[in-house]
Amino acid sequence: MSDVAREAGLSLATVDRVLNGRGGVTPDKERRVMAVARRLRLDRALRLRPTRTLRIAVLIQPPTNPFHAALRAGFDLAAKLHVDLGLQLHVCHIDQNDPAGIAAAIRMEAERCDALIVSLPAAPRVAQALTEARVPVVTLATDIAESGRAAYVGPDDHRAGRVAGDLMGRFLGADGGEVVMLAGRLDIAGQRAREAGFREVLAERYRRTRLTDVLESGEDGDRAGRLAHRVLRSQPGVRGIYLASAGAGPVVAALRRLGRAESTILITHEMTPDRRALLRARAIDAVIDQNPELEARLAVEAVARLLGRLEGEATDIPTEIAIHTCETA
Repeated sequence: MSDVAREAGLSLATVDRVLNGRGGVTPDKERRVMAVARRLRLDRALRLRPTRTLRIAVLIQPPTNPFHAALRAGFDLAAKLHVDLGLQLHVCHIDQNDPAGIAAAIRMEAERCDALIVSLPAAPRVAQALTEARVPVVTLATDIAESGRAAYVGPDDHRAGRVAGDLMGRFLGADGGEVVMLAGRLDIAGQRAREAGFREVLAERYRRTRLTDVLESGEDGDRAGRLAHRVLRSQPGVRGIYLASAGAGPVVAALRRLGRAESTILITHEMTPDRRALLRARAIDAVIDQNPELEARLAVEAVARLLGRLEGEATDIPTEIAIHTCETA
């Protein structure tokens, strides 16, 4: 303990209170003691559960969005895996169509929490509220770089869009054809990046495959189905749909109603249970998955590093994507 006190620049009494779980020490001093104790490989510090519980607010969409339901499951698992870190995860469901409400939620949670993990649209009000938050912020699955966040955990959405474009071009073959993209919200940075990547690949490699429309569903799955039905009725030359957000079931239903399920290529993201079933039934041609459960765990670990509960520097964590067809569903 004397070595720890000397390295941390603190009194022996303070080190004793931390290592023996007596409390009454500020979070900053506790972090310094724990960091030095781990560096010096003091066994009891490696096993120590912090005396002060840190509260982490998680702002995501409601579980009616399958991707965010998977994120919620990932946070539940992370809480069990890292119970020794003394982190309490408080999940707040937001209305992604209400930037003012989201900004208010950010301000409220930043006042009573030690850190934020967010998966939110990059509306100016939202970015400003995150910038003003006086706690560490980790963006998840879609970035808001202009917010000054401490770290981003998630895929390279531009690359994922390029993968979708390459798959579409290959599925349609040399003849190509018209395709449409059904986005959720283009004020979500990840959605814009996917569109840009998708366009790039078609322009570079598949000149006969033309993106004719990019339509926003507002992350409403039923609306995505209605948009698909309308565009297929009005544009009979459409041979492919790139669904970059919610609504796989309603879009497939629209294809089936119009007798287009066999002749229209459908590529989407996120291997949720409903999309796995549709992929197995060959109603979806390919799913590009980013493993939201893993991303949630990595985001919790990034926050733990920012708060001194895990060793190492908290940096951006790019996550891998995987391509699934009916044979891997």
